[in-house]
This record gives sequence, structure tokens and C-alpha cells, in this order.
Amino acid sequence: MTVAANAPEHGVQEPPEPDLTPAEIIARAEAIAPALVDRQEETERRTFYAPDTHEAFREAGFYRILVPRRYGGYEFGMETFLRVSMVLARACPSTGWMYSLGHAHALAVATLFGERAQAELFGAGDFICPATVGPSGTATYGPDGGWVLNGTWNYCSGAPYASHFLGHTLVSPRDGLPPMPMMFVVPRDQWRRLDDWGRQLGLRGSGSHSIAIEDGRVPEHFTLPTHLSQIDITTGTPGRVLHGNPEYGGGPLSFMLLNSAAIVVGMAQGALDAYEELMTGRTTVFPPIVPRVQDPDYQYWYGEASGMIAAAEAALLHAIRQWRETCAEGPAAFTRERDVRLATISREAARLCWRAVEGHLFPTAGSSAVRQGERVERVWRDMSTLHSHAGFAIFLSTLANRELARARFGLG
Repeated sequence: MTVAANAPEHGVQEPPEPDLTPAEIIARAEAIAPALVDRQEETERRTFYAPDTHEAFREAGFYRILVPRRYGGYEFGMETFLRVSMVLARACPSTGWMYSLGHAHALAVATLFGERAQAELFGAGDFICPATVGPSGTATYGPDGGWVLNGTWNYCSGAPYASHFLGHTLVSPRDGLPPMPMMFVVPRDQWRRLDDWGRQLGLRGSGSHSIAIEDGRVPEHFTLPTHLSQIDITTGTPGRVLHGNPEYGGGPLSFMLLNSAAIVVGMAQGALDAYEELMTGRTTVFPPIVPRVQDPDYQYWYGEASGMIAAAEAALLHAIRQWRETCAEGPAAFTRERDVRLATISREAARLCWRAVEGHLFPTAGSSAVRQGERVERVWRDMSTLHSHAGFAIFLSTLANRELARARFGLG
């Protein structure tokens, strides 16, 4: 990711480690990962990752990866962020999900909001901002300007350590037209986290709690009259101009869904890691009794799953490259057709990973390996829960196909 040429002139602060590189921050994730594997059960009980894990992420710079350089961030870009997310999800799916969906929306804020809003929202450097796309609650325009928000927003992954929240609500235009979506970012002091997560089938430690706002006040420059999934960026974005960085002008829809796919690929890689341990540490059930690694059937099941997961990772990484290259082409290149087409790649990557885990690793791992709390069982639960995520279950399975065809054939 290219650092904006005008950052020194307007910079607010330097990042804590100005010479840190993308390779070094990915290596830090890989160094932290083994401890996350050992703490998965603890994370599920707590419903979010531990305070000392949060502090380790903060010290490693994970909450600044997508924050613009001029605001004390590292501005490392999409690929670095998704690689870190994949490493963490491979170790602990809940931790990877919570971290990734907590920090991802720094890119949306840096892309879509104006300079005044960004300077205030990124003022602390670290940025953790869960988001929901389902409109909820109410917003009324205050007499002194700005909006007053009330309501509850569910599934806010990353809420426990969040500095902000990005949500949607419906507002009625002053000319009497039907209600329209409004996107807003609200600071932490204007909302509270509810204790309502942890009883789901999977992702129990993902910190996906609800957020309640009671008479929360949001200045107008923290709002946009749109929905995050429907933004047209072909005429340019405030972030591209402000930071001189093409990646702050990319399609937010495809980025969000490729982000989810990166977590799924990481989950599947973690299941494969666990299966490898079973291959070398356990024997076959039926004669000849030999180590599983020497058995042709287990070799076949491992090879099938490994190939699917590798193909999913390859598709994801190539889609990331396409996303970056499209950004570099200029605003007009990132049409709705391209945005949705890239999003559908995330669907296929997720499907490959699910086929590998559900069709090969889970059923052949053995009943003792899929007891509650075992690593393969946990990944199966977490990936099963992912099937209920609106992005995959609703948008990518139906709406995206129709929208891509309409865009391709100019049907409006």
C-alpha cells in the first residue's frame, strides 16, 4: 500500500514503530498464534479473547494496520491485514473473527468519510470498530444539529474492546419520501455492550455482542446517507484524495466479503493442522492396524482436503491482487460488476473450505476427535455458524448472482 505523499505535511502523529514492515507484522501474528490455539476453550467461555491477548495485539500494531499513516497508523493495506486475520483464525477461529471484524472497518472509514471526521475518529491511533449492515434503531435530527440515536444493533463482532461502532438505521427524508438508510460511526462513550453472546453453536468467543444506544449523539459529519454495501465509488472517494492511496478508493462490498473468506480459509487450515496431528499420532480402526499416515484411505482424505483448502487460499490471494489492481486503475474501474464479481470469489473459497472440512476432515477424524472442545469439532461448529451469516447465506447465495448478471448485461 502506498503511503500518501502529503502525509508529513498534514500528519497528526507518527506510528509507534515508523520502520515496521508488513512482513514483520505478519511474523508477529505467527509468533502469537500458538498461544491462541491453547486458549480456545477459555476464549469461548469468556465470549471474547483475553485482555492480555488484546494488549499483545495492540503492542504488535494489529489495530493500526488499516489506519492511515497520517493518523498514526501503518497503512499496510488489505493484503497484510487479511494475511494477519488468516493466521489468527487458523489458530483460533473466534479470535480471528473478533479481531478481523473489529479492525476491518478502519478501511471503510478511511475511504468514505471526510477529513474532519477521519481526524476525529482516528485520533487515538488504534481503531476497533465493529459494524452491522442490518438497519436498526431510530435516528432523529437534533435541534442543535447532528443526530440522536436510540436502539439495539445485534452481532457486533469486536465489541468488547471497541473504540467505535459503525451501524445503519433508517431515516425519513424531509420531503416525505420513504425511509432511506443512513450509515453512522459512533464513539465508545455513546453506547454500551450487552452481555448476550456465547450460547450460539459456534464462534462463541468472537465477541459478537449487541450494542445498545440510548440518546447517543452523533455529529452529522460522522454520518453518510447510504448503506455500506451499496456505495458507488466510481467517481472517487474522500479517502483516495485525502491520502493519495488507491486502496482508500476500493469497493467496500468486495473487501468485506473477502475479509470473511480469509477467516474461513484460516479456519480450514486450522482443521487441517489438527488432522495432520491425528495422521501422525493415531492408528487405523480396522486391520491392518497401522499409523494413519501410512493408510491409503487417510492419505486420500488428507490429500483431497488439502487440495481444496490450498485452492481456496489461491483463489482468495488472487482476488486480493485483483482488488488492489482495480484500485490502482482508477475510480472508474471499480464498477459494481467488478465489485460483485470479486465478492463471488469469496463465496467459492468458503465453499471449498466447507467441503474440505465437512466432507473429509470431520467425518474421518474419529468420534474422539470431534468431542466438544476438540479442535476439529470446534472448527466444524464455527464454520457451520458461518452459514447463517447474512453475507454468505443471503447476499452471496442469491442476490449477488442476480446483481452480477444484471450489471454484466446492462439491465440496471
